[in-house]
Amino acid sequence: MAAVLVGQFHARDAEGRVYSVHEFQESDPSQDGSGKDVVTYKLAIGDRVNKLDEDTFLLVQSGVQLIREPETPPQPQAQVEPQIAL
Repeated sequence: MAAVLVGQFHARDAEGRVYSVHEFQESDPSQDGSGKDVVTYKLAIGDRVNKLDEDTFLLVQSGVQLIREPETPPQPQAQVEPQIAL
């Protein structure tokens, strides 16, 4: 069974700590050849994470609940004109 990284996001606990969560998709081949995909979540350091609902997750090892951070679109970079000192 091979796992492929399909996404990553940040989540916060009740104390405000930020965690980097990785989303993996694993193919689970069956005997008849019709495999189903299984989605799993892990912290960047490898700890397992269970998904409770759309934006709520639970660290398996410690029982700490995490809330997914809303994604913010990238801000456009302001154009800065080079200045030459005379």
